[in-house]
Amino acid sequence: MKRNLTPPQVAKLLGVSSAKVILWIRQGELRALNLANRGCNRPRYSISPEALEAFERSRQVIPDGGQSTTRKLRKNVVKGPKEFF
Repeated sequence: MKRNLTPPQVAKLLGVSSAKVILWIRQGELRALNLANRGCNRPRYSISPEALEAFERSRQVIPDGGQSTTRKLRKNVVKGPKEFF
């Protein structure tokens, strides 16, 4: 049986800060359980391996053959003198 992970453990696995993991949880991007008592103001998050896998799948980069949005935007920029007034 796989054990649930804490935000610091997930942060270490993904190479980010614990604050970033907690931000993903609060924004609803990463599902977690709050195991703290109801009267407690400080959350104790627990992240299941399945929730972490789903999060990683949602963040997976799919190659688009070099036609990224940024490249398309840069292509459409008209080059010429800049007008300041």
